[in-house]
Amino acid sequence: MQQSSTPEEIRVDATHPEQKVANTEVLQFQQVIADLWLERSLNELQNQINQCLARAYHTQQSLQELEAEVFQALIQQLSVSLKTDKVAIAFLQGWSPLAMSDPTLDCVLRPELNYEVRYSALSTSAASTEKSPAWQLQQIISHQELQALQNQNPKAAWALQDDCKVVGWLIIATCALPKSATGERLKFQLQPQFIERSLNVTMHAITQLQHLQALTLKCQQLEVQNCDLLRTNKLKSEFLANTSHEIRTPLSSILGFTHLLKAQGYNPENHRHQEYLNIILTSGQHLLALLNDILDLSKIEANQLEINKETVNIPEVCRSAISLVKEKASDKHLQLQLDIDANATALVADSLRLKQMLFNLLSNALKFTNKGAVGLQVKQKGVFVHFTVWDTGTGIAKEKQPQLFQPYVQISNVVAGRQEGTGLGLALTQKLAQLHGGWVEVQSKVNRGSQFTIVLPLTTAATSKTKVLSQRSSVTTDIRLSLNSQAAAPKTVMVMLVEDNFHNAKLMTTYLRKLGYQVTWVNSAAQMWEELPKAKPAVILMDVHLPDVDGLTLVQQLQANAEYRHIPVIVQTAMAMKGDRETCLAAGAIDYISKPIDLQALANMVSKYSDLDH
Repeated sequence: MQQSSTPEEIRVDATHPEQKVANTEVLQFQQVIADLWLERSLNELQNQINQCLARAYHTQQSLQELEAEVFQALIQQLSVSLKTDKVAIAFLQGWSPLAMSDPTLDCVLRPELNYEVRYSALSTSAASTEKSPAWQLQQIISHQELQALQNQNPKAAWALQDDCKVVGWLIIATCALPKSATGERLKFQLQPQFIERSLNVTMHAITQLQHLQALTLKCQQLEVQNCDLLRTNKLKSEFLANTSHEIRTPLSSILGFTHLLKAQGYNPENHRHQEYLNIILTSGQHLLALLNDILDLSKIEANQLEINKETVNIPEVCRSAISLVKEKASDKHLQLQLDIDANATALVADSLRLKQMLFNLLSNALKFTNKGAVGLQVKQKGVFVHFTVWDTGTGIAKEKQPQLFQPYVQISNVVAGRQEGTGLGLALTQKLAQLHGGWVEVQSKVNRGSQFTIVLPLTTAATSKTKVLSQRSSVTTDIRLSLNSQAAAPKTVMVMLVEDNFHNAKLMTTYLRKLGYQVTWVNSAAQMWEELPKAKPAVILMDVHLPDVDGLTLVQQLQANAEYRHIPVIVQTAMAMKGDRETCLAAGAIDYISKPIDLQALANMVSKYSDLDH
């Protein structure tokens, strides 16, 4: 029995390994097919996404449109590969990954959040008859529903993550595990891997789009900055050209008429020579006014200009401003009108700066008016005073009005002919008004005239600090230092002038000697120390910039010397920026006067401080 049974058992065992090898080979072949399905599906998705990214770099298509194409490619590929139309992507209502790329956005999910289906493989017609779970466009899904889909088996929801943020959800209604067809079962087992890798590819593409969006925004900002820089450069070039013209024109008058006086020999009785001198003086004043405007605007932009607020007599300031332009109005045969509300009597402001603002507006109105009238109207409205300068000129087109208060900008005008000035007047006026807590308004119609209104508050806060301005001489705006009237100087008063510039020294020496002072001029620190014991001056006029020792250092040395510390020292310099006066006084000077020297102010100052020694 045992011998008969053994061959049968041997025959059975001999056939079983062959069957087993065959089954293994089939299974391996089917596994390869499943793996190829996985890689082919992923490659197809990657190719579609790459095409979207290529368009992002080479076309003008918006990033939002490309984002939609990337997600639509994901939906389409998953639908085809998984053989289901129940594939959808939902985002927070009103948001998308590009919109949520802000790193400051809260990345913590909250149970009360709702999501909206933004992309779906389900067609509209199919959606209307579909009974099994599906997701239609614009369908709202709660956070709890999505979490339930994520936790079920098989998994039906995957979070779309960008860094720490969940930006959306992928939802797929997968089929149950096939009971037959080994190849389909193998593909089913690869589905989670396929979905995860598809999500990784998609979110990597979205990240690239976010980086591109950031680069695009940066490029746009750089383009705006470049345009601003180009515009600024153009404006400054135009400003330099206009400034060059404005400087050269009065210089030509100064040099030309000075040459005529020198060639003809100056005769005080010759009326023509007096006219030449007036032209030279006016041209010099124009140059000084130009320089002051440039310095004022620079100080304001550097936050260095301070105003001296005090109670201002409105009618007095307005009449003074009108008087400054009366001659120009007369030359153009224009009426000049002044209308002041009886209630507008006083306000708290810097009177010199207010006069400067009014003068700028009145000058502009006269420049752009050929016939009719120019006027200044003042009204008190509540807690503000309105200073309105109006004209009957050509007016300004509405599209050009925003350019009016930009520095260095000049608007072409037929009446004005060539563009006089530097384009700083209105910009300076607006900034001065803002320093007072006010503003400037403009109303204008072409061929109907213009109205520029300076609106200033009646009073300022009690915490406002009163500042003292550096002395400034501008005859064009009639801004001068108020001192006591000039007094005759006794001939025994000795003044020492420490000045290295020959022409400036000649001017001040000649002027002071005509007033009766004795003047000793030295051009260096060494000469000053040599002459001091012999001259014994009552006052020292000290220039800051000297060839051997700084003028302020000399002042300190004089203060440290017991023999000379009692002598008043007046510092005179071309410095005119914020803090210059305080620097000079801190060094020991008794007072400060800026160049160009106002001779009247100089005489009053010397008279005032020379009396201290007598």
